[in-house]
Amino acid sequence: MSCCCEFNGCNEGAKVLAVIFDLDGTLLDSERATRGVLNEFLARYGKELDMEKEEKKRLGMTQKESAAILVKDYELPFTADQFIKEITPLYRERWAKAKALPGANRIIKHLQKNGVPIALASNSLREYIDAKISYHKGWKESFSAILGSDQVISGKPSPYLFEEAAKKMGVDAVNCLVIEDSLVGVKAANAAKMKVVAIPSRREADCHGLANVVLHSLLEFQPELWALPPFDDWLDNTLPIEPIHLSGLYVSGCLQEATDNAILALPDQAVGLYIGWAKVDTDRNFKILVSINLDFSCVSYKKIHVCLIDANSDLDDKQKMQINLVGYIRAWDNKELTSKDLEKLEEYKSIARASLDLPSFTCL
Repeated sequence: MSCCCEFNGCNEGAKVLAVIFDLDGTLLDSERATRGVLNEFLARYGKELDMEKEEKKRLGMTQKESAAILVKDYELPFTADQFIKEITPLYRERWAKAKALPGANRIIKHLQKNGVPIALASNSLREYIDAKISYHKGWKESFSAILGSDQVISGKPSPYLFEEAAKKMGVDAVNCLVIEDSLVGVKAANAAKMKVVAIPSRREADCHGLANVVLHSLLEFQPELWALPPFDDWLDNTLPIEPIHLSGLYVSGCLQEATDNAILALPDQAVGLYIGWAKVDTDRNFKILVSINLDFSCVSYKKIHVCLIDANSDLDDKQKMQINLVGYIRAWDNKELTSKDLEKLEEYKSIARASLDLPSFTCL
């Protein structure tokens, strides 16, 4: 098992006794589920979404702060409160489709099973938090405390949300570990004198240097580095995961050029080396090794490379694949999975062959 992260004194100081999670972008892929809502809403008023402004995303802001900026930027004919009232029902419809990010269910269940108190602290309103997590079995019951920005004096980057979460769990702030995806969340954790792990999206790269550890995915998180009980769910060299479904890839591994292609279906936190199955036609399934890398030179920011293991040579590279990723091997190491490093490639292919023959993976 391997972890690709940046360390900044994660073993220093007080022992970690509790963990506090952010929600949107950390545990829940809310952004992908609600993509297009703002564009549709602005179109009603003859406005067009400015993607340059959207690149300066308002991640981590409270709803009121974000609404005020949008009303001003797009010169909308109402107040921030009226904007919220009109657009919220559109978001609510999409929350049911928001999926747990890779590793989210795993870490929640693991910490709960081992008696580690966990809390949820989000800049969303408490009402919205409850609505979002209601679609995920066991989440509400797992948290010792759930807090929204409307329950404290001020939301992130102020420390109050995290401090109140620690208080409700009966744990001192210095004994808490925060897991966040946004810069304002990391700043809030620092202000609360808590340790913090950042799993930033591509828009939140400034988290580097402010967090104790920076990861690409929750799947990279190693509890033992924080003196927390280690995971015990690895099968030899592979971690079973909740299946990730992809389509729009050709047998050659080239991406289909479409707005709804495989890359856009993946959250930023789905990087790493995976194993799985590819269905090429109605009756043929192949074992595959898949690397998902960040590539900031392209618009989608991700690059997928698929290696079909022991596939027949009669396959047509114009055939499309339906892909089901079922296992995780290791963190992203800044390299594509190519034939350039044949020794490493053969090692990973060997792991994929052996793991995909196990009952835990063949059933998928």
